[in-house]
Amino acid sequence: MTERLPDTCPATASALSTAPQNHDTAQHPARSNGEHEYEIAAADGYRLAASVHEPDLHRASVKGVVLLHPATGVPQSIYRAFAQALASRGFQVVRYDYRGIGRSAPPTLRGFAASMSTWIDQDVEGVTRWAAQRWPELPLLAVGHSIGGHAVGLSDSSRLLSAAALVASHAGCLHFIKPLGERLRVTALLKVIGPLTSRTLGYVPGRRLGIGENLPRGVALEWSRWTSLPRYFFDDPSMQAERRFARVTQPLLVLGFDDDPWATAPGIDLLTGYFTQATLERHQIDPRQHATGPIGHMGFFRRQHRDSHWPLMIDWLERQAAAARKE
Repeated sequence: MTERLPDTCPATASALSTAPQNHDTAQHPARSNGEHEYEIAAADGYRLAASVHEPDLHRASVKGVVLLHPATGVPQSIYRAFAQALASRGFQVVRYDYRGIGRSAPPTLRGFAASMSTWIDQDVEGVTRWAAQRWPELPLLAVGHSIGGHAVGLSDSSRLLSAAALVASHAGCLHFIKPLGERLRVTALLKVIGPLTSRTLGYVPGRRLGIGENLPRGVALEWSRWTSLPRYFFDDPSMQAERRFARVTQPLLVLGFDDDPWATAPGIDLLTGYFTQATLERHQIDPRQHATGPIGHMGFFRRQHRDSHWPLMIDWLERQAAAARKE
């Protein structure tokens, strides 16, 4: 099903006239069962592929809007089951791909200009503004996965949010990674293979390396540089990250997992410590206490955790949406 937004929205969206055949919603009935495909303009006009999940409710009964900000190199399809679960609980849900990733990627990444800061300052900014304009009467919330949680702290548009949840979001310094073998593997990827392939191929072949989607050159190089800084991007003067994080005053839910080798508790605590004006609810989860298997850095959004781990977040989002509607 396709829709077209009013042309009055500053960050306009136009319905996709033809859906790529390699995208799961192009081939499943769910696309006509409350799931719709859009292109959303980033703040600089770049067109981002997005999917909107609508609850089977009258608009007046919808609880709120949830934006799903992805992790690095992770396509929006990974978040589909979680988006469906949110929609079943009465939320409008927006999932999308950053430029250069998934359905927002050009035919080739060679020479394609993008960086992590571009994702935050342009892509997250545009999607958040678009959602706020489209559903002005509803509370706007966000779930940020890894770098998606960084965006909650860094994006100017976070002022439009009523609350946000951060999943495995951390200061990505290499010295926080455990165990040592994984730290050495990631160091080789980010400090040797990533920069080398970025300069020789013009991008990082993430699919061949087994680290997710192919990455634009600028993303890989900026990521590599930040990982060597003692406080990650907080030590990058161009980011002004301390000042930006301190602007966030909304409630935040922060989830970490004991079996995540990347987002370890010290890295999460370093990052969230800069939310000096926000109210934080912090959970460090031991997956061994549940029978649904490991979580790691990428696993929270797998369907197998629907009954064991998702209710914590969805219940929290419901409470925050209800509180925002009373204001």
